[in-house]
Amino acid sequence: MMANTRGRRTAALSAVLAAGALALSACGSGETTGTSPAAGGASTATPKIAAVIKGLDNPFFQTMKQGMDEQAATAKAPVTVQAANAITDTTGQADKLNGLAGQDFSCYVINPISGTNLVQGLAQLSAQNKTVVNIDSPIDAAAAKSANVKPATYIGTDNVEAGKMAGQRMTELLPDGGEVAAIGGIAGDVTSGARIEGFQQGIGPEVKVLQTVAANWERQTALTAATDVMQAHPELAGFFVANDDMGLGVARAVANAGKTGKVKVISVDGIKDALNAVKAGTLDGTVAQYPYAIGLMGVEACQAAAAGKTLPTNVKAPVELVTKENADKALAATPKPFGSYDDPFTSLIK
Repeated sequence: MMANTRGRRTAALSAVLAAGALALSACGSGETTGTSPAAGGASTATPKIAAVIKGLDNPFFQTMKQGMDEQAATAKAPVTVQAANAITDTTGQADKLNGLAGQDFSCYVINPISGTNLVQGLAQLSAQNKTVVNIDSPIDAAAAKSANVKPATYIGTDNVEAGKMAGQRMTELLPDGGEVAAIGGIAGDVTSGARIEGFQQGIGPEVKVLQTVAANWERQTALTAATDVMQAHPELAGFFVANDDMGLGVARAVANAGKTGKVKVISVDGIKDALNAVKAGTLDGTVAQYPYAIGLMGVEACQAAAAGKTLPTNVKAPVELVTKENADKALAATPKPFGSYDDPFTSLIK
């Protein structure tokens, strides 16, 4: 989710990166983006890296930081990671980037809470000709363009595809069809919206999404929301949940109602607690992302940029569907993927 990059080279995952990637493609005019040298125009083979990510109260971002730290240690490239205080701390996260923007880092890895909350700090970096690597959550294309912000690369999950995989799995679990509900993150959030959009694309004609509820990416909020939905719709057959932390809250609500196994629950992320829940049967599946791999590749991108290499505009991070049948395999590999995937930066940093 890898200190040793040489084991990660085989089959490239297909499909074009959806909403977020398209947005960033618009920023880069759809062309491969040249790297930005360090301040003053000088390039160095060992970058000095700063990273600003979402809150470490969420295990997903803890694992992202782990990937960054381990690749930084392997590369002997110093990395300073600062995180928002919480998943909703947009202002605090922006303040952290603004503080780092005035320091002598050559490359910045950023994981914004929203599409626009880091744009002011990123404008400072662009004015200084610093390399910006955007991971996980894309910068808003229009805001980036107006601020003259041009990330060197975007590395993240195809969230529409992840949602679609969950929809296909839900259809398999409900061969006779049924009504389901979707539990999203923060209302209006691009990532949450893309996953729910993909889920709706992936379900068969006999599966109907009757309600979508925002639960702010929080487990307890999702538990309460799911309890309310089941009380309002006693015949509900399943839930699609936009992240695992909320998914575990929904699974608890289903268990409290005595409906484990009857009301299907599928979420997205692949955190270890969710993998264990899939193995135990309290969660019916998770579409595993690999924040370890995303964080690791973010540092690799800075290494490649420092060496003067041209970075790919968009890099699709691996995703894998985890069910009870392969949960042991996923658990044995976590936080790394249990299957192969393409890492385009491996050849650039040799």
